[in-house]
Amino acid sequence: MSKHRRSTGPGATFGLWNRIAVIVAGILLVSWGGPAATAFWGSISGGPGAAKADTVAQGSKPTTAVSGGNVTVTWAASTTAAGRSVTGYSIARYATATAGTRIAAAGTCTGTVAALICADSNVPTGTWYYTVTPLLSAWQGAESTRSAATAVDATAPGAPVITAPVYVYSGNVNKVPVSGTAEPGSTVVLTVTGAGAQPLTETMTANGSGNWTAPILNMSAFNEGNINYSARATDAAGNTSPAGTADSTKDVTAPTVTGVRLNNGGATAGKVDSGDFVTLTFSEPLKASTICSTWTSPASTQTVSGNGNNRVVVNVSANDVLTVTTNSCPVLRVGSVALGGEYTSSNLSFNTPNSGGVLHWSSTSQALTITLGGGNAGGATLGSDTIPTYTPASDLTDVAGNALGTSSVPGAPSRF
Repeated sequence: MSKHRRSTGPGATFGLWNRIAVIVAGILLVSWGGPAATAFWGSISGGPGAAKADTVAQGSKPTTAVSGGNVTVTWAASTTAAGRSVTGYSIARYATATAGTRIAAAGTCTGTVAALICADSNVPTGTWYYTVTPLLSAWQGAESTRSAATAVDATAPGAPVITAPVYVYSGNVNKVPVSGTAEPGSTVVLTVTGAGAQPLTETMTANGSGNWTAPILNMSAFNEGNINYSARATDAAGNTSPAGTADSTKDVTAPTVTGVRLNNGGATAGKVDSGDFVTLTFSEPLKASTICSTWTSPASTQTVSGNGNNRVVVNVSANDVLTVTTNSCPVLRVGSVALGGEYTSSNLSFNTPNSGGVLHWSSTSQALTITLGGGNAGGATLGSDTIPTYTPASDLTDVAGNALGTSSVPGAPSRF
């Protein structure tokens, strides 16, 4: 039996060379097209001219979503004309809807992306257009049409301004007012911290003018001392501001009277006369303006003295109670001092035109001193100390605003 042999005739030879030529032509085509060529050559099947070209389809138009300076890009999968899956995608953005400079995306969109989603990070503020280019080994398809305009606001709002009371005191501790300003329309998150309790957090929206007001804040649980406020604003694009800060001092302890003393400064010990003075001391500095409405708080010392119409007038009644008046203070709050002894049986006024009394406050020594000016002395002379009693006026407060009680307080044994 004779064996079959592969034909070596002219036809066979021509078919072999034909296939080689097609392959060479495909290699040259790819070589000329470089990495951007959209065609590649498939495997060789039997028969003349069996080498077949396949193409990478154009990328699909991407969609975008923005959060602050980050843009999430999504797109549909690409294949070749023959249905072969691509191996990845190249993501870029442009500053214009057509033409312009291609800018490679950053973040998880850097290089070749195998997934169908990525996030371009730290994108500058502006309007951007994204494209997707499918890749298959050394070949790539045509760049997609550009995405819809993607507006990026990567600029963080300015730090909110916080308006809080200087003091949290007994009168506002359960309803502390806190407000401020921030970028209009932004979401403001306020955090309040202090010793002794968990932080308080409130979320507000700044109105069209940028104003915001926190709900009523109850700070009863915090210890006395420093209260800290911190607020951050987040705009509609998702950018968050640096923190704006403010502080309050919590003081809910009411002041008390710690001393009442009569002091002899006049000509005769035991007699009420010009130069004698009363010293009232307190557990902490009072708010000076609650004593005399023209005094500035928190100045360390304040004094009212002088002659004429603005002099300090010290009165001692027939029942030995000392009070003070002066035209220098439109509102004067001192109270009264019961001297504790029979200095006079008639009403006395130490207020001569050329020798007015003196009203002096010292926040350093926490003392209010009342000195008697010129006038007639009392008719009696005490031979021993007595116990004076001070009854404060209403509406005297400490620097924080806590009210001094109005109950009478006995002092130290003493006399003019």
